[in-house]
Amino acid sequence: MQYCRFQTEDGPQYGELGLRQGELWMERVIAAPPEDWTVMRLDKKLPARLFSQLTLLAPVTPSKIVCIGRNYRDHAAELGNDVPKEPLLFLKAPSALLAPGATIRIPAISKRVDFEGELGVVIARRCYKLKPDEDVRPYIRGYVIVNDVTARDLQKSDGQWSRAKGFDTFCPVGPIVSDDIDLNDGVSVTTRLNGEIKQHGSTKDLIFDIATLLRYISAAMTLNPGDLIATGTPAGVGPMQPGDVVEVEIEGLGKLANSVAGE
Repeated sequence: MQYCRFQTEDGPQYGELGLRQGELWMERVIAAPPEDWTVMRLDKKLPARLFSQLTLLAPVTPSKIVCIGRNYRDHAAELGNDVPKEPLLFLKAPSALLAPGATIRIPAISKRVDFEGELGVVIARRCYKLKPDEDVRPYIRGYVIVNDVTARDLQKSDGQWSRAKGFDTFCPVGPIVSDDIDLNDGVSVTTRLNGEIKQHGSTKDLIFDIATLLRYISAAMTLNPGDLIATGTPAGVGPMQPGDVVEVEIEGLGKLANSVAGE
């Protein structure tokens, strides 16, 4: 299933997506996604419309955003860091969420703000202390594109990452959530800056796979329905400037595009 979140005259709504003659449409309004998909469809009347005509919002409203640092060997190497022996966790503030097409704001106090294209995992049901042999698939609602925007200079000077990762607009997410992609063979993650490819990796190169991440995170904290996990970025991260456009594309999830401006 694929869904998005979009703005209407009655406020934000979720919509189930489907293909019609090769074009993506919002087929029906659905309730805010609960743990059980079978109870989420609504009878509310809202005409089907082209996906491209929707005013999109971030398709997730998580209680927390859990991110994984240095989960690609080539990215750890490009920043001069060792490969971690276990997942390296940090949190982004939910107030950093940004809609597709909205503007990333570079804070005046930072001299370098980088893009980091990533695969995101959306949690389907309450998840705490998963067993080593437990199947993680029932806990995954779907996948989504994330741009883990980072004030690189502040990340280095602070020594911890909350401020550098947590500015408002520093977590673009979207445009859709989908459970229709197959990660067994890996999917490609590509980031473009002003149309030029800067990152191109595959999730098959993750140091810690998604099952390992869910077990590791849930051993420390409860993951709630709708929570978001950003699984790490491949090599090629780099700075953005006001006037730039950054696009992150993942197979089966479309393209997340955002402009960049100064404060």
